[in-house]
Amino acid sequence: MIISVLNTKGGVGKSTISLNLAVLRAMSGRDVLLIDGDRQATTMQAIAQRTMLGALPAISVANYTDGPLLRGQVQQAKNKYEDIVIDAGGRDSTALRAALMISDVLLIPFQPRSFDVWGVGDMAELVKEASCMRDGLRAFAVLSGADPRGSDNAAAAEAVAELECIQYLDTPIGRRKSLADAAGSGLSVVEWKPRDLKAVTEITSLYNAAFESS
Repeated sequence: MIISVLNTKGGVGKSTISLNLAVLRAMSGRDVLLIDGDRQATTMQAIAQRTMLGALPAISVANYTDGPLLRGQVQQAKNKYEDIVIDAGGRDSTALRAALMISDVLLIPFQPRSFDVWGVGDMAELVKEASCMRDGLRAFAVLSGADPRGSDNAAAAEAVAELECIQYLDTPIGRRKSLADAAGSGLSVVEWKPRDLKAVTEITSLYNAAFESS
């Protein structure tokens, strides 16, 4: 399965979610490749930290920021890995567009802010374009950095649910320090100590929904 975590807007938690999905998938016994399609190489740096810590399971990672190269390498890697997780975006890049063309499932993280909702609208247009050239892509928007209280979460989710080609996935991820701290060490929040049960529950729910959606 190929699952991509994409958004043309930066700072929405793409790398954190990608890292957690890849680690949890590897912990289930699957052979996983994590691809960083961003020039900032955030997930590459996180996995470097994970390697320094000696954390297991080890995660295979590669950095392809050029769209044609990313697409070609993924086509080859499908014969070796059971699952591939792609982290790309922060802008409308060739890597992001390539990921749209080869993924089975797309996750679009967004925060409960107007600019983020507009960003999901941009992604909906790209998904629509991709759907004209291929079949089978399932696209989901997921609330990332959700507020602990207030009406902004519900308002953002309602706005996104009205977009064409994208389904709102009701597995919000809260704005939690444990997620950021764990990711900075290349770890899933499931591995992080002290254990943050709320964060673990949220990430596990997203993981289950994402991989069961194919």
